[in-house]
Amino acid sequence: MRLMISRPIRAAFLGLTLLAPAALPFAPSPALARGAPESFADLAAQLSPAVVNISSTQAVQQENRQGGLPEMPMFPPGSPFEQFFRDFLERNRPKEGPRDGQRSERGAPQPERPSPRAQSLGSGFIVDSTGYVVTNNHVIEGADKITVTLSDNTTLDAKLVGKDEATDLALLKVTTERKLPFVEFGDSDGARVGDWVLAIGNPFGLGGTVTAGIISARSRDIRQGRYDDFIQTDAAINRGNSGGPLFTMDGKVVGINTAIYSPSGGSIGIGFSIPSNLARNVVAQIKDFGKARRGWLGVRIQAVTPDIADSIGLKDATGAMVAGVTEGSPAEKGKLRSGDVILKFNGQDIKEMKNLPRVVAETPIGQSVPVTVWRDGKEATVQIAVAEMPEDQAVASAKPDAKGGRPPAEKPTELAGLGLKLGNITDEMRKQFTLGADQKGVVVTEVAPNSAAAEKGLRAGDVIVEVQQEPVANPGEVRDRLDRVRKQNRRTALLLVQSADGMRWVALPLDGDKK
Repeated sequence: MRLMISRPIRAAFLGLTLLAPAALPFAPSPALARGAPESFADLAAQLSPAVVNISSTQAVQQENRQGGLPEMPMFPPGSPFEQFFRDFLERNRPKEGPRDGQRSERGAPQPERPSPRAQSLGSGFIVDSTGYVVTNNHVIEGADKITVTLSDNTTLDAKLVGKDEATDLALLKVTTERKLPFVEFGDSDGARVGDWVLAIGNPFGLGGTVTAGIISARSRDIRQGRYDDFIQTDAAINRGNSGGPLFTMDGKVVGINTAIYSPSGGSIGIGFSIPSNLARNVVAQIKDFGKARRGWLGVRIQAVTPDIADSIGLKDATGAMVAGVTEGSPAEKGKLRSGDVILKFNGQDIKEMKNLPRVVAETPIGQSVPVTVWRDGKEATVQIAVAEMPEDQAVASAKPDAKGGRPPAEKPTELAGLGLKLGNITDEMRKQFTLGADQKGVVVTEVAPNSAAAEKGLRAGDVIVEVQQEPVANPGEVRDRLDRVRKQNRRTALLLVQSADGMRWVALPLDGDKK
């Protein structure tokens, strides 16, 4: 995993005159800061024996289907050989003449060339004296041989116990007669921005390297998955540090170094680590079951925007809004319904939509938990028994017909101020917009450019299923619901919209709709 910024960020600073503290109208109370450690040497010496170097290799297909050079493999970040790989392929290009395994003009079979092998280097750390090693999944992904090198240069073959692509974690096992030094996970929830941290790893294949810095930020979402909750640090992290530990000053693992932002591939002081509290649970699941077993609720969710909050009478734009409930899921059995806003799950506040998947995933399977929701203008609590997440969570949906179809026979209803034209779902509409036979609601036949509806992402072929959490069956009902909302002096109306991408709630501004 590698995050790259398209161009360096440059900032020009104007000259500023700083006020003396006495000139400030409200001088802040002085904060007591702990001094920087005089040296990290003792801590580094204590922890380094538990940090390992990891190398993995995999066979590279020698020829592609066109008979040319093998395709460039997707090297995991951490390999120092990535830039030399094309030269490596050139050196292994078959010579002119019979292909491997074919006969020459003299009839003698030609020996087959050994397959070239791609190599990846990374880091890891031992979490158990019997030889369990934690690293990133991308360090060992696709490997047919994994080797772990200890701090004393002892080399051991490693077996993959299991991996979890969703969090980019993997657990390895090495076998040795001696007890190995190990480290323990700390409490990442207790880590604070500004705390000192130490990173130890194998940058660019150089071997055990120690860097220090602070925690720069918490709860970073770098768009790598549904469980993003990264710790950001300015401790130098480079290629090859992937999978290595980020330590607190008490010697506990607070994060697993995974990604960096960089225009060049080298450290610029923006690195990201998987929090230990997330990793600890995943590693334990892999150790016990060979994979991560996660709690499952069975809902599709979306963010609560200020417009949505206003349309349902919710004071703050907080929580996760339910856009759909999976049939037979724990959510359906627990009477959760579309339009509910989940405010708390098992006593934990859900401040943002992205918080919910992680909280649910970490809930023990089979446990019954209280879920607080905003429903019908007030809070309500339902009890839900969390199940195990199924292997396949893909949701199939029909795609709109790019070619369109015949125009509808009936005249559409226009909501001019909103930039919408609506129609009943007829057989012709089903053909034109590829709607399912059981689709209910009111179809959007046209969206005016630059209108309020267009700005909210509505497009022809979308189906309005509910307005203000009430089902609608024809354009007249949509207009009536909007009139009712307008009389309540609300600025927005809440629409449940079915599109090719699935169900979602849309808060549609009502300003300008004059019929």
